[in-house]
Amino acid sequence: MRRPKKLLSERYLNRELSWLAFNSRVLAEAENADNPLLERLRFLAIFESNLDEFFMVRVSGLIEQFENRVVEMSPDGLSPNEQLEVIAQAAGPLRRQASLAFSKKLIPVLEAEGLHLRKTAALSEKQTASMRRYFQRQVFPLCTPLVLSPAPSVPFISNRSLNLVVELADGNEAKLARVKIPTIVPRFVPLGPRKDEFILLEDLIADHVADLFPGVEIKGTYRFRVIRDADIELRELEASDLIATVEESLRLRRFGDPVLLQHESEMPAHIVRQLRELIGVGKRDTMEVPSLLGMEALEELVALDRPRLRYPPHHGYVAEPLANSNNLFDTLDVKDALVHHPFDSFRSVEALVESAIKDPQVAGIKLTLYRVGTESVIVEDLAQAAEAGKQVAACVELKARFDESNNIVWARALERAGAHVVYGFYELKTHCKMCLVVRRAGKELKAYVHIGTGNYNPQTARQYTDLGLFTSDPEIARDVSEVFNYLTGFSKRVKVKHLLVAPINLREGILERIARESKRAAQGEQARIVFKLNALVDPEVIEALYKASSAGVSVDLIIRGICCLRPGVPDLSKNIRVVSIVGRFLEHSRVYYFHNGGQAEAYIGSADAMRRNLDRRVEVLAPIRDPALVERLREEVLEPYLRDNTNAWRLDGTGSYTRLEPDGKPFTVQTWLMGRPLGRFLGGS
Repeated sequence: MRRPKKLLSERYLNRELSWLAFNSRVLAEAENADNPLLERLRFLAIFESNLDEFFMVRVSGLIEQFENRVVEMSPDGLSPNEQLEVIAQAAGPLRRQASLAFSKKLIPVLEAEGLHLRKTAALSEKQTASMRRYFQRQVFPLCTPLVLSPAPSVPFISNRSLNLVVELADGNEAKLARVKIPTIVPRFVPLGPRKDEFILLEDLIADHVADLFPGVEIKGTYRFRVIRDADIELRELEASDLIATVEESLRLRRFGDPVLLQHESEMPAHIVRQLRELIGVGKRDTMEVPSLLGMEALEELVALDRPRLRYPPHHGYVAEPLANSNNLFDTLDVKDALVHHPFDSFRSVEALVESAIKDPQVAGIKLTLYRVGTESVIVEDLAQAAEAGKQVAACVELKARFDESNNIVWARALERAGAHVVYGFYELKTHCKMCLVVRRAGKELKAYVHIGTGNYNPQTARQYTDLGLFTSDPEIARDVSEVFNYLTGFSKRVKVKHLLVAPINLREGILERIARESKRAAQGEQARIVFKLNALVDPEVIEALYKASSAGVSVDLIIRGICCLRPGVPDLSKNIRVVSIVGRFLEHSRVYYFHNGGQAEAYIGSADAMRRNLDRRVEVLAPIRDPALVERLREEVLEPYLRDNTNAWRLDGTGSYTRLEPDGKPFTVQTWLMGRPLGRFLGGS
């Protein structure tokens, strides 16, 4: 990604540019010829979806700050308007790079594999006739031409929709009309039953656009998209109105203010100007795209039945003592367990919840739900447990952005089944991932706990790397019960002994442990910190790591996405190294590891080192209390990630990432983890 000309802070990298650099690394996987073809298309679709969300959420927020004359600077010293300028400098070239990756690199490989994307002019007579029939029967009834200009009012152009702007000649007057490309028919229209030749739906409509404007001269058709503000805030809520207000926010999301106009390169300048005026965006908020717009539609090609062009299927190791709900509790009575998804099967988590139905000794279960997904065995099991008369409590976060609809559906289903459903706090998102099962053990009640870094979502559990701790440790269980009471009741304080909980003691807990390593290093002792996170943004944590580096602490940071810390800078961060891993699975686990004078401490959980996670969410970091598991976490997770020399990118002090190249034998950590022998069940003694 080309760096902007703007000179940034000497201490911090800009958050937005760091995020764009992450998406550039995603794009690099689409360009990487070592990846299977359809997986390269998937990376390109993910790149586009990521970029859309970036504009819908981050850029829209900066625009709102600018329009409201917010003068607060980012940690790197830029005003909202200056950030919008550097984003425009970086995002446009990055999107054009993605277009060229598709047209120049991927199209030829598709052709070589017998998958052809045709233009209408290249169709045979038979294909032309077939597409004419398809248009008349399947597409024409779905198309609604609308006059854009001149018109008494501009028709609304929905968020992320793909459109044709049609230039019409009506006598001496030029007019513009808009045709929305339907989304309920395939974007890649197969030309035959073999599904090896396709035509783009927008090309098909453009080729037959005269049918939509009979008797009017068509001067040209051009493609464009509009990205809108989707970060609709929930203001002035009462708890009883939360579901209704979230539902209303979902409706409003479609109508957010425009933040970006994307248009094809061939669109004439006068039409671009007209569209900008009609939509209400400036030149800076306009992006020219050389080829395919809306590349998230490439998922249609990814779904083709071509297994040779995909990654080989991966099936996580099933640790039988954990996967069987009949003896799961016997296992946890004698040892803790640490699992690493997707290399370990998600079945272990499902078995814990399944036990709530099957085990007659289970009296109750509590669970937090953040991103549930469209299908959930876990939530169905919770509903069955509630219907069977067991005590079921679920904290469902309705404000999980872009998952609100699914969560509302599941929340209502659980309520109908008789479960206690709460929605956390209005001002704080409940982001922690916890499950508590209460079981009779003779005359006593015993609790079993799962705390994870990922959502209770079986779909993402196959695609994201996450860690999960299973334990029957009564002190951890007591802490988890305290957090659930905080979420479901009127507790004003959370008395936890071992957990780090945001916004209660998590920030202080991390800072204290960083300071402890700094003190040991200053005294000449060995000191080391390893963090594996999605993002490192919080200035206070960054400053603490700078101090640790100056004191002589060895700091290794495995940061998938945003990193605002400048590593390797003399007199600031010379002992800090930062790598990012981008590969087949989305790196999602969060680990905080401290050497602690040889008595190593490790915490896993849902919190990144960001202000929102530390101050504005309910987050939980759980200690791995079994020393054997802490050592295995270091040996089998952290150190292998630091050895990756194939999918790892090294960040330097300027904010640039360089892909590591093997100096000897290539090592890819995700591939290594997939090929590990049986024994991935990390039970301590």
